[in-house]
Amino acid sequence: MSWKSEVEGIERRRALAREHGGADGVRIHHEKGRMTVRERIDALIDPGTFREQGPIAGHSELDENGKVRSFTPANYVLGIADINGRPAVVGGEDFTQSGGSPTPAGLRKSVYAEDLACQYRLPLVRLLEGGGGSVRGTGGKGRAAAGDPVFATPRFLSVARALTIAPVASAALGPVAGLPAARLAASHYAVMSRATSQVMVAGPAVVERALGEKLTKRELGGPDIHAASGAVDGVAEDEVQALASVRCFLGYLPSNVDTLAPIPMTDDPADRCDEELLEIVPRNRRRVYDMRQLIGHVVDRNSFFEIAPGYGPSQITGLARMAGLSVGILGNDPRFHAGSMDAAGAQKFRRFVDFCDTFHLPVISFVDEPGFMIGSDAERAGTIRYGTSAICSVMQSSIPWASVLVRRAYGVAAAAHFAPGAYVLAWPSSETGALPAEGGVAVAFKRELAAAEDPDRLRKELEAKVAAASSPFPRAEGFAVHDLIDPRTTRPTLIRWLELAQPLLERQLGPRSFGYRP
Repeated sequence: MSWKSEVEGIERRRALAREHGGADGVRIHHEKGRMTVRERIDALIDPGTFREQGPIAGHSELDENGKVRSFTPANYVLGIADINGRPAVVGGEDFTQSGGSPTPAGLRKSVYAEDLACQYRLPLVRLLEGGGGSVRGTGGKGRAAAGDPVFATPRFLSVARALTIAPVASAALGPVAGLPAARLAASHYAVMSRATSQVMVAGPAVVERALGEKLTKRELGGPDIHAASGAVDGVAEDEVQALASVRCFLGYLPSNVDTLAPIPMTDDPADRCDEELLEIVPRNRRRVYDMRQLIGHVVDRNSFFEIAPGYGPSQITGLARMAGLSVGILGNDPRFHAGSMDAAGAQKFRRFVDFCDTFHLPVISFVDEPGFMIGSDAERAGTIRYGTSAICSVMQSSIPWASVLVRRAYGVAAAAHFAPGAYVLAWPSSETGALPAEGGVAVAFKRELAAAEDPDRLRKELEAKVAAASSPFPRAEGFAVHDLIDPRTTRPTLIRWLELAQPLLERQLGPRSFGYRP
């Protein structure tokens, strides 16, 4: 006797599962300008590599002959696919059913996504669109036991564990609330689609009922809000760009903490010395410059991938390549707070250092740090606590670290840019000290300035003397830096250092743990 009828039942269910919530549901979804979850997966992965997990999970209804009359698939699609030629776990909600709120089978598959990534030590990509739980169906009179048993494994355990094992990237591609919003935040990289997404702890109806605030989804959790809040690391114009950014992000990283990042070929010469670096820092100390342009002259061309540019903007964080090697990049943006570290910048800085330490990425810090942000707003924000936590993250890190003194390194905040054993280079434009010349003179010579016949003239004279004393030449002559270099030679100098540091990374493979931070 053949099993043909049963095999036909398998294929029938698989075919119906690929229809999502039906033609009408898909049409309505497309009319909102959004792709289905399977279309998103196809746009993200290497073509033809998706191996689905639980392709016929869901609920079927049979006719009197045992044939499938209808089939409702789980509203979460999950599988393993190649991204940039390497396997990864990929999953996402099917919003054409139940508005993305999990069905029983869909919930099981979504919970399994992190377990699958942990089991095989693979990167995890979440394509998020949906809400958390729903009160529909609760309050019935059945005798089923309420809640999970006390011995159940906490649902968030695997979410947290995945972050310690392999890269996790999440894209908000529609409305995201509740547990999916928490999953978005529980990522090494989170991106929103400007055209289609909103991210909220709870939606407008819940907010209005609880707080009386009447807001749209975009007013409550639109992309501009979360680019500034730090809840996401990037905002793409649409879904296609968001998925492309996820692919790009993963390309800089190893598959897990037990391996090193891949090293692609590059045609950018390791000995390239750009003439523009000789003039990029103005001689006038009050003039600003473009730190991102500076970074672009040093790293492999077009390789800088910035993370969270809208949050804590005085601190620049991102990934890049140097002769193909993946590195973490830190920098100060003098166009925001003169580059000083505020509370938001410190939190962004600390998170990025921990990220690089987790995945064994050497860090290059381009230093133009005037110190912690000062003033009443900075004090109310707790700048000193978050800044000290950032410093502790650097002190507890184990990755190879290079610091390039571009301009200023003042105050306590300067310590965040120099890890233990850091390779320190200085440019002729660099200056260091306890305080910048302007603030230092105001504090140290307060009485003299108050008594002077011409306070402005005396202040300028004293500031000029203090600035001269902060010259990099005495530090270089005293071996307080490894070298004082021609800015044009920064790239080849750092690449030679990276070649020396590479064997150190191989001895640091495996999971990282961090000590207490204030």
